[in-house]
Amino acid sequence: MQSSSLTIKGQVTIPAEIRNRLGLHPGDKIGFTIEDDHVILYRKENNIESAFGICHPETSASLAEIEDAIST
Repeated sequence: MQSSSLTIKGQVTIPAEIRNRLGLHPGDKIGFTIEDDHVILYRKENNIESAFGICHPETSASLAEIEDAIST
């Protein structure tokens, strides 16, 4: 288990092993969630490509249907 100390400003250093595993670099955005009494840290994606494939529609539409919906 990795550990770090909390500074008086509420900052912590993320250990290098964790930064490398998550692909974190200076300036990257990080998200936090709380589950029970644990905090989960994750790298926030900030581009549209990272969201590709996360939605699974129940139905599909043809190009003509999409164009028709846009034009109305």
